[in-house]
Amino acid sequence: MHDDHEPFDRVLAAARRGDEAAFTRLFRSVQPLLLRYLRTVARDGLVSADDVAAETWVSVVRGLDRFRGDEDGFRGWVFTIARARLVDARRSTGRLPLPVDTVAELADRPAEVDVPTAVDELMTTEAALEVIARLAPDQAEAVVLRHVVGLDVAQTARVLGKKPGAVRVATMRGLARLRQLLPAPDEPRVGRGV
Repeated sequence: MHDDHEPFDRVLAAARRGDEAAFTRLFRSVQPLLLRYLRTVARDGLVSADDVAAETWVSVVRGLDRFRGDEDGFRGWVFTIARARLVDARRSTGRLPLPVDTVAELADRPAEVDVPTAVDELMTTEAALEVIARLAPDQAEAVVLRHVVGLDVAQTARVLGKKPGAVRVATMRGLARLRQLLPAPDEPRVGRGV
């Protein structure tokens, strides 16, 4: 069994040599966030987040020898693969989700909400991910990758195949939409769908 404080490069090297415990450490460091991401962006029901995650790890195992980078780079690489597998899975269904008119879907909230604080408070719950999933797809992906997964703008841009400026805009717009969806701090959350 490997020490939990063993440097990433050693764990990666051991995983490449076929050390099951080392690969398990890599898997456990990413899998919970990967599932949150996939379950949020694949809520349309067209594909199974768990199936896409499994396909992602098959691709990771096949490409592990080719990966070069640090721990943050590894996480970004896994999410890039996951997004590609998600696109592949959606293509194989022969249909894409219908766009949602988020403006029509969202109720105006007169009270100001500190969105980052509110999201941080809710992030451990399924309800928070359900709220994020109601955003436009590009906004939901940007918010999840930046604020749930913890990727920086450059890594998020690589995962999404977009320019960093587009990621910043999608994130900003997503957070603005979340402000409309989240109750004010003194409002009860019951019956709000949050």
